[in-house]
Amino acid sequence: MAFVPQTGNIFTTLTVQENLEMGAFLRRDNISASMEHVFSLFPVLKEKRRQTAGELSGGQRQQVAIGRALMTQPDVLMLDEPTAGVSPIVMDDLFDRILEIRQAGIAVLMVEQNARQALAIADRGFVLVTGENRFTDSGQALLANPEVRRSFLGG
Repeated sequence: MAFVPQTGNIFTTLTVQENLEMGAFLRRDNISASMEHVFSLFPVLKEKRRQTAGELSGGQRQQVAIGRALMTQPDVLMLDEPTAGVSPIVMDDLFDRILEIRQAGIAVLMVEQNARQALAIADRGFVLVTGENRFTDSGQALLANPEVRRSFLGG
């Protein structure tokens, strides 16, 4: 299981590659295939592999954080607000990468404020109200639910 917190999720003084290597710190096998997998998911990281992670944009930092988590070879990837503070274009790309991760057989558990987009890719969704579960269903069913739409999705 790997967790990517919303903030403070990279080592800003290390390079991109060093951040990814930190994700594989406990592994005793060859990590090169995992590194290449992360670079195939996030090609910009390969280009910036020697750059200090603290110099990256917000979206690139999120890619590093998710990539580092993937280096642990998790069965479950937990993401806390992965699109917080990123531009709409980067947000769309991150959701596409999350779908690729899921399609690779890794279960993804995500907390996300962008409910519409998160539910659009969710197998199962939970809508919380003041910390309590108010609705549970498939992502598509929640998007179609009139009460969910009116109360949480703007109509």
